[in-house]
Amino acid sequence: MLDIKLIRDNPQAIREQLARRGDSYDLTPLDALDRQRRELETERSQLQARSNEIGKAIGQKMKSGADPQSDEIQSLKLEGNQLKRQLAELEPQEKEISSQLNALLLSFPNLPSPSTPNGDNENDNVEVRRWGDEYKPSREGILSHIDIAEEMGIIVSDRAVKVAQSRFVALIGAGAALERALISFMLDQQIAAGYTEVIPPVLINSRSLEATGQLPKFAEESFKCDADDLWLSPTAEVPLTNLYRDEILNAEELPIHHCAYTPCFRREAGSYGKDTRGLIRLHQFNKVELVKLVHPQQSEAEHQTLVANAEAILQALKLPYRVIELCTGDLGFSANKCYDLEVWLPSAGTYREISSCSNCGDFQARRGNIRFKEKGKKGTQYVHTLNGSGLAIGRTMAAILENYQLADKTIQVPEVLQPYLKREVL
Repeated sequence: MLDIKLIRDNPQAIREQLARRGDSYDLTPLDALDRQRRELETERSQLQARSNEIGKAIGQKMKSGADPQSDEIQSLKLEGNQLKRQLAELEPQEKEISSQLNALLLSFPNLPSPSTPNGDNENDNVEVRRWGDEYKPSREGILSHIDIAEEMGIIVSDRAVKVAQSRFVALIGAGAALERALISFMLDQQIAAGYTEVIPPVLINSRSLEATGQLPKFAEESFKCDADDLWLSPTAEVPLTNLYRDEILNAEELPIHHCAYTPCFRREAGSYGKDTRGLIRLHQFNKVELVKLVHPQQSEAEHQTLVANAEAILQALKLPYRVIELCTGDLGFSANKCYDLEVWLPSAGTYREISSCSNCGDFQARRGNIRFKEKGKKGTQYVHTLNGSGLAIGRTMAAILENYQLADKTIQVPEVLQPYLKREVL
């Protein structure tokens, strides 16, 4: 959530920053509601102050022996009752205006970082670096991951569709074992890198999705349990961040680094006809997520480390990839800066996203009211939140099935996974 004081004090600067995202955002309704709310707050404060004066005056006069039925006392009581009625009328008005203002604030995306490159869409993203070109398969005729997997019988789509619907798969035998091995390997690596493992709820309430930015704007992308105020988690970023919602942490507790494996659920709204086969775009998929809550002064450095933690998994698996810095027009709603890791898929001769590492600044912390207090300093500050996949399991499996595919249509097991699978070839 954007800081209303910042908008109030620097409206033109905010317009310019929002315009970098490529959309038009009208601050006029926001300004009007903010003015109304402040006027109502001022009026209420003045009425309350006068009401307190009257109550105090009546108490003092009664204590000094004044007649409770005297004209003076009765006049003060009459004025006091009128003030109470006015305050009672103002309260719902102020509450309604505040609710409208909050709802409008929730619709505005985060401001891009000054260092985020300008651009209109993904075509303007900036390639930062590549790694692992020497590991790209040199032979031709590599099958797509879904074709080789179905031929091996380790992924079945038709039977999964029968159980659920399209964009679901079932992993069988070596497919299930490879998925489990990847989960264990990624968690072991991230725990060794300093993250604390969490097993969070995967059913989450609306307030949690609102805090991290999925609600209200992206409701159509999540699955809701209609009988309850619960949703299937689209990413462990949501429950991990919300563990600290409405809390004031001690500065000494920062940074907080968490990792979690969870199943994730997304409707993939707007992706009709895209990646309908395979592991790239499913309604249900597994992911190891990395989440950080950090001091604002450490935010940028922690972001670079987060990216490096995700890259370390790809490097250990010897999977070629590139790092892309997203431009302002392709930036996620809650992020002010983001790097995507894209893994090489030889069957298509292209890179595909496997991790998105975002710095959200204090945007999510404001929405979720996550603050910290420094010893010896007055007041509190909002933490900065960061998140990234470390990694998406299905897409990692897809990359292994293609990059490690042998001529006899078997799969060489990456060396770092052999202790988990206890085999060298699938």
